[in-house]
Amino acid sequence: MATGRTHRPATRSRGIPEATVARLPLYLRALTALSERSVPTVSSEELAAAAGVNSAKLRKDFSYLGSYGTRGVGYDVEYLVYQISRELGLTQDWPVVIVGIGNLGAALANYGGFASRGFRVAALIDADPAMAGKPVAGIPVQHSDDLEKIIQDNGVSIGVIATPAGAAQAVCDRLVAAGITSILNFAPTVLSVPDGVDVRKVDLSIELQILAFHEQRKAGEEAAASDGGVQAAAARSDSADQGPDGDMPAVMPA
Repeated sequence: MATGRTHRPATRSRGIPEATVARLPLYLRALTALSERSVPTVSSEELAAAAGVNSAKLRKDFSYLGSYGTRGVGYDVEYLVYQISRELGLTQDWPVVIVGIGNLGAALANYGGFASRGFRVAALIDADPAMAGKPVAGIPVQHSDDLEKIIQDNGVSIGVIATPAGAAQAVCDRLVAAGITSILNFAPTVLSVPDGVDVRKVDLSIELQILAFHEQRKAGEEAAASDGGVQAAAARSDSADQGPDGDMPAVMPA
């Protein structure tokens, strides 16, 4: 089985825009769901809706892959699954090392989606001596003193950092020095890396803050709509109390 250290995805050499690359996993997830339901073909409109993009953008993205579909038929689901998987480099084995086996690191180690998507958790590493040798997801945790050797022995090119923020940069520096060229960072901090090293940051607190913003905005819109309804009702009531010329009616004698 080929490893990630000897093969790299062809997306950059083929000039595929980063925005398109970022959407390919969304298409792949939607296509995989269709494949599991034995759906043979899908239209651009159906696939775009499932992936959460517009159909024009989808067709543009697929044009970079050299896939244009068939008019009146759509796209062949199985072929697109293979084509996108190949473009993303998922048709080969990618050994991954996870550093920091606290609650988050352990949850990542137990995630069953890695293997089905071309990623193999090759090692789990932690700085706590008490963790050494303990199995997590069936894999014994190894001490961080052996990080460089572990990376070399397993041919790892993707590192996952799930350490506290204060330890993340030092771990990152060691990963890069050991030959890691791609890092997925779950630590709540910004990492500094040299040119040629790719970092993807996953910050759960930022995502929650963005959701809080949207919730606040929706609540404000609902409140504004409610206030508008009350004001409209009040205006209708005032209008009903006025005379035909808009004046207040005279008080009728008792």
